[in-house]
Amino acid sequence: MKLSIRTKFTLGMVFIFLIILGLLGFSAYSLTKLSKKTNAILRENHVSVVYARDMTENLMNLNQEMSNCYVTNRAPDTVLIENEFNKLNKTILLELNNITEVGEDKLAASIQKEINEHHEIFKQFFRSPKQVDIVLVLQKKFGILYQQLAILSQMNEKAIEVKTEDAKVSSKIALTQLSVIGSLCFLIALSFIYSFASYFNERFFQLYNGIKEIVSSNYGQRLYFDGADEFNEISLAFNQMAEALSARHQEKTTTFFEDAEIEDSQSGIEELKDIDELRNVLSRIKSIEKQAAEVISRIENKE
Repeated sequence: MKLSIRTKFTLGMVFIFLIILGLLGFSAYSLTKLSKKTNAILRENHVSVVYARDMTENLMNLNQEMSNCYVTNRAPDTVLIENEFNKLNKTILLELNNITEVGEDKLAASIQKEINEHHEIFKQFFRSPKQVDIVLVLQKKFGILYQQLAILSQMNEKAIEVKTEDAKVSSKIALTQLSVIGSLCFLIALSFIYSFASYFNERFFQLYNGIKEIVSSNYGQRLYFDGADEFNEISLAFNQMAEALSARHQEKTTTFFEDAEIEDSQSGIEELKDIDELRNVLSRIKSIEKQAAEVISRIENKE
């Protein structure tokens, strides 16, 4: 399949983008998972601790009102007592709908039962606030409820500690996994970028050297690029250009030598002609010298 340089570059960028996207996705997944665990701690166990604390406060207000009425010989404040019991009933219902730990449902049901019994005994206390037996029963119920609420609070506080440790372990595991995956993604991306850059650098370097050789009149230089992209087409065009330049250079060289031979032959002929003319001139000069010598000898003989 023929892939252009632009396509290869685009695919490379998409590959890097997918690596980054995968790393971000895994990070988001780990953070979401850890966030769910911490939210569960706050939403479930912490709320139960708050419920136990509120019910303990309501219970102490009831016990204090009962003690004050008994000690001061005054009538109990029924409005205050009913309000506290209404708060207790609402809170225990909320707790029953927020069961998260093993055994918490049974404990919450027992607390609800004790609250109802405590309420009934308080109704008797309304009618007979001076009766010692009722006061003692109320004190006993107060102790039982206080202890159960303390257990409920401790149960959820212990769960908070356990789940917090579990969240810490999960965060460490997630951090380790993220570090390993991040390192792998970094190495893969680095290797890809190095290979991608080397691919282009090597071909540009060969093309640059090829052009330099051609400029230096080394017409035997050729380029050979693997693949089916634009570099291969460039190498074919470059080689065709180099062959054309080489053929033209050889043609010019042959023509030059042929012209030189013709000029040499012509110059030789001209030199031969010059020599013949020189010989003719010399022969004429000699004939003139002979004639002059004969004339002089004749004159001397006459004298």
